[in-house]
Amino acid sequence: MDHRLFVGLRPPRDVRAVLTGAMGGIAGARWQSDDQLHVTSRYIGNVDHRIAGDVALAVARIRTEAISVALNGVGRFTKQGRTNAIWAGLAPGDALARLHRKINHALIALGLPAEGRAYIPHITLARLPRSLGAEHEIDAFIAAHAGLGGPSFAFTHLTLFESQLTRDGARYDVVDRWPLGR
Repeated sequence: MDHRLFVGLRPPRDVRAVLTGAMGGIAGARWQSDDQLHVTSRYIGNVDHRIAGDVALAVARIRTEAISVALNGVGRFTKQGRTNAIWAGLAPGDALARLHRKINHALIALGLPAEGRAYIPHITLARLPRSLGAEHEIDAFIAAHAGLGGPSFAFTHLTLFESQLTRDGARYDVVDRWPLGR
């Protein structure tokens, strides 16, 4: 059986509350639940059970301090000219990018492919279906939340998640979790 894995960071409860409080105003958007809010440090994808165990061991060896950031506005990802996701930004992003590189190198050493896309630290707020024709609502949401921010907060644990795709969206189960700064 394959495991669909990614490595991520969960924001603290109060930050998740700010994010869920900002959600709404785009009809048809699939807003993320509190359980889904995270920063993907490195997407891995489908691997077999043996590789999943190797991934957990490799990630457990990664050392880094707790990472302090703050929310920094909102943005969108597009595909073929259509918005397919709305996200909250994080700043500064340099420590998150360094962590991404460490994880990427550890996984390449296992024989997994390098991540193919540019790393943009973010927390996905909503996924937008292909049929959604609400660009004016999306533009209004982004304008209304451009100043999304708050005090700095720390990511204190690195988590290996398994993603289960369901009819109602993705469910993320914790495979293992390691404190940062250990």
